[in-house]
Amino acid sequence: MALLESRMRGLRARYFLDRIQLDARVLEIGCGSGWAGGYLRDRGVKAYTGLDLHEPADIVGDILEWPRLGLQAASFDVIVAFEILEHVDCFAACRQLLKPKGQLMLTTPAPEWDWLLKILENAGINQRRTSPHSNLFDARRVPGFRVAEYRRFAGLAQWAVLENSSLG
Repeated sequence: MALLESRMRGLRARYFLDRIQLDARVLEIGCGSGWAGGYLRDRGVKAYTGLDLHEPADIVGDILEWPRLGLQAASFDVIVAFEILEHVDCFAACRQLLKPKGQLMLTTPAPEWDWLLKILENAGINQRRTSPHSNLFDARRVPGFRVAEYRRFAGLAQWAVLENSSLG
């Protein structure tokens, strides 16, 4: 694990995961090792589903193929996406899976500082990317979502809570 990753997990847990209601239906895309799901389950969240391209996810597959994976439209209160949306443009899928006013909680690089994050990765300070950052974006301007909360973390990353503005 990269030098900062353990600390970042704790910060993400407090900033995002602690605010999720215990009765919420939660989907995490790009769940990786499953640390966020374990944290949520330990807190008492019972309806958590982790989705990733690889095990140990609850569902192994591509978010863009969500109907084939057995997921239902407008069935989640919260989607958690930590360091995944810069790899794949799946905002339409997230909108479809979220209930109206459901929340997309995300962390992603600030587009203009991604070059610096690459240097930090190569130095072993930051988490290494598993695929290219081909979908860099400004989290304040995602079509179909209203910004409920936005902040820059250390100037290099965007942390946001976006609300699904579709009517269902």
